[in-house]
Amino acid sequence: MSNQTTMTEFLLLGFSDVRELQILHFTVFLIIYLAALLGNLLIIMVITLDHHLHTPMYFFLGNLSILDLCYISVTVPKSMANSLTNSRRISFSGCVAQVFLFVCFAAAEVAFLMVMAYDRYVAICLPLYYRQIMNRSACVQMAAGCWISSMIYSLFITVNIFRLHFCESSVIGQFFCDIPQLLKASCTDTHGQEILLLVCCSVFGAIFIVLIFVSYIRIFSTVLRMLSAHGRYKALSTCMPHLTVVSLFMSTIMLTYMRPKAMSSFYQDLLAAMFYSMMPPLLNPIIYSLRNKAIKDALGKMTGSIFVMKRN
Repeated sequence: MSNQTTMTEFLLLGFSDVRELQILHFTVFLIIYLAALLGNLLIIMVITLDHHLHTPMYFFLGNLSILDLCYISVTVPKSMANSLTNSRRISFSGCVAQVFLFVCFAAAEVAFLMVMAYDRYVAICLPLYYRQIMNRSACVQMAAGCWISSMIYSLFITVNIFRLHFCESSVIGQFFCDIPQLLKASCTDTHGQEILLLVCCSVFGAIFIVLIFVSYIRIFSTVLRMLSAHGRYKALSTCMPHLTVVSLFMSTIMLTYMRPKAMSSFYQDLLAAMFYSMMPPLLNPIIYSLRNKAIKDALGKMTGSIFVMKRN
């Protein structure tokens, strides 16, 4: 990264120059951030404290909640701090760190959603072998594989982005260091990086979509062959939260990166970036707490225990 000596900082997008609107932006982002933190911390606490939830499915869900905490913490606090201090600056090293962490956590979320689909496939299609296949060692190895592979993928993407030369006082048309906006801010030809990014994202995304699609095709074919209506409902009820989260995450990414350029505008890009950077971490805990009976029961028990302790 030879350009680090000449490039010291970037200018991020400012939502407004009006002080009242800056405070409004800070307040809205703070509410969303605190809600996401609270929701994901509750999921982590419930899974940790309730021994009935010490199963592969909830082990991976706990990892997903940790990821969501990290994912939203990469971009939102910096944007809030900039609004509060009336600043738009982010250092070069800060931008590098933001890109690396954002890509890492997004890729890890994709990987964990894929592993969770495989877990549901084994549980429903191969129930007699579930404990044998999804044993403790296998789960730890899968989780480690998700984290390590996402770090390697993110490092590869980040190094290729910051090999580019950026002009002094480069302005990023987004409230965080977003890769498409960094490519626009470069003073050099980005055609090679754009092709490389497209290939990497396409391969990674194709593997993700195909494996989840195949898992659910087999799950639905198995469920349809079940004679018991209660058995079908129970099997599908464990899958619906995961399917909803996958649909939410994929739709936000597609909304952002697969729109025709003719449909793209400053405000649409801004709203799309806010949506995919904040909505999954905010909504995932709500989806799992509302549509998963075990999580709801565990939350109820934990809340009841807290009230009993306060009365005593």
